[in-house]
Amino acid sequence: MKQIKLETPKSGSQLVLDTLKNLGVDTIFGYPGGAVLPLYDAIYDYEGIQHILARHEQGATHEAEGYAKSSGKLGVALVTSGPGATNAITGIADANADSVPMLVFTGQVATPGIGKDAFQEADIIGVTMPITKYNYQIRETQDIPHVITEAVHIATTGRPGPVVIDLPKDVAAQEVDYINDVTIDLPSYNPTVEPNAKQLKKIVELLAKKKRPLILVGGGVNYSNGNLALAQFAERYQIPVVSSLLGLGAIPVENPLFLGMGGMHGSYAANMALAETDYLINFGSRFDDRLASNPSLFLKEATVAHIDIDPAEIGKIVKTHLPVVGDAKRALEILLEIEAPTTNFSKWLEQVQDNAQRAPYSYEPEVDYNKPQEVIKLIGELTNGDAIIVTDVGQHQMWAAQWYPYKSNRQLITSGGLGTMGFGIPAAIGAKLANPDKEVIVFVGDGGFQMTNQELAILNGYHVPIKVVLFNNHSLGMVRQWQEKFYEERRSQSVFDFEPDFQLLAEAYGLKHDKFLNPQTIAEDLKVITENVPMVLEVGISREEQVYPMVPAGWHNDQMLGVKFNA
Repeated sequence: MKQIKLETPKSGSQLVLDTLKNLGVDTIFGYPGGAVLPLYDAIYDYEGIQHILARHEQGATHEAEGYAKSSGKLGVALVTSGPGATNAITGIADANADSVPMLVFTGQVATPGIGKDAFQEADIIGVTMPITKYNYQIRETQDIPHVITEAVHIATTGRPGPVVIDLPKDVAAQEVDYINDVTIDLPSYNPTVEPNAKQLKKIVELLAKKKRPLILVGGGVNYSNGNLALAQFAERYQIPVVSSLLGLGAIPVENPLFLGMGGMHGSYAANMALAETDYLINFGSRFDDRLASNPSLFLKEATVAHIDIDPAEIGKIVKTHLPVVGDAKRALEILLEIEAPTTNFSKWLEQVQDNAQRAPYSYEPEVDYNKPQEVIKLIGELTNGDAIIVTDVGQHQMWAAQWYPYKSNRQLITSGGLGTMGFGIPAAIGAKLANPDKEVIVFVGDGGFQMTNQELAILNGYHVPIKVVLFNNHSLGMVRQWQEKFYEERRSQSVFDFEPDFQLLAEAYGLKHDKFLNPQTIAEDLKVITENVPMVLEVGISREEQVYPMVPAGWHNDQMLGVKFNA
């Protein structure tokens, strides 16, 4: 490999920071420890990269995720060896499940101690191999710029994902006067970005032969910034649109062609359309089990076209008749260039829109408790549907998916594939730091809040005015709901008999805080959310509140519980 002479000798830690800066990285989320002291010493007076001190390594990785998901830029986290690295596993696995471009540096013991059970040693390469797009352990200091450059390329191209770089302490501390060439040469890694135009032409031609086409949009459209092209394609042919959870925002909720989210807690209109379509065009959704709960019945009678950046996803769950590998935005652009055949889907459109009118999302007002659906709806009005919405995982996540009026891509930041409780608060911090001019609101339950609330310490320290809306039902709501429905109401360990005073906790962190219990005043109470300061707003809700509609696991999409039809 070609070697490049440096003007002055540099340590491995300096090379790490210089390479990241040259690649456009300006923010790192991390937590120091013994194995990464050389790198933290270099950070001390380094200019051009901001370091955000997390309060837990899991928090650092979720912060990097929120930063990346909301901006499209690379998220970077830095943790120490052993327990520091293992604490980061959840965030790495979460990023892998949701295709998040992330680079995680894990400190490692000095090279002579590797494999000898040294203090705070863990085989992080072995541990993370199944949950990363790729991982490295650097053994030579002069390799640092090349490995980082290659790692960033892998993390951000094709289907994005997390890459781990394990950095031994002595490699980070050593000074070198030359580095190895940073030119990327990966002959076995050539992700297909440009889709096959002939296959795309077949997709268009088939529209003339079908009566009930449907577009399914997943996170791939949001990640590729293909939103405008998606709306244009749907409107050109007047095809209704259904989204996955991560596809929300790909087309505005207010667009009359949008039927809502499909799947387990999707809308009646969306799930009925999935059950009745004769031609599904899937842009960037992987047909996960929350959308296709029973793959043997899902789209059984429909022709399926699937456009995805990852060839491994095509045909993995659902039989695909028209496969297209490539970037979703680029595919949509080519589809719009193809001459449109004569089509008329007015009857089908009338049918699905009638379903939307017959059974929209709904809730019954209560006198004694706030309704979480109403709270989210009111916040949507107060923010004009323009806020970045971050959620933790559970019932509130589904209510936020159902009731906030999303307008654009990268607007909903949530843990989809892994379903990680504790994701919300740190991810909101990352999203706000990446988007300082946008309102960032995080919905979290009392269960998830207690997993990562230590990250609230960051808010005043770094001037991060996120708004935490804490739905408190004194239980693990989604777990409790399943126990009530499928386990004879045996609420085993899903109810919190004792909880801390969350108002005192917010006060301890120096945050503006309030607790709203009165449904009669909630509309007025929530106006505080427009203030530009970090805050924790606790909203008391009923322990009996459930998320509907619901397609139980293993049931077909048209087998929905809790659907309420208009009179």
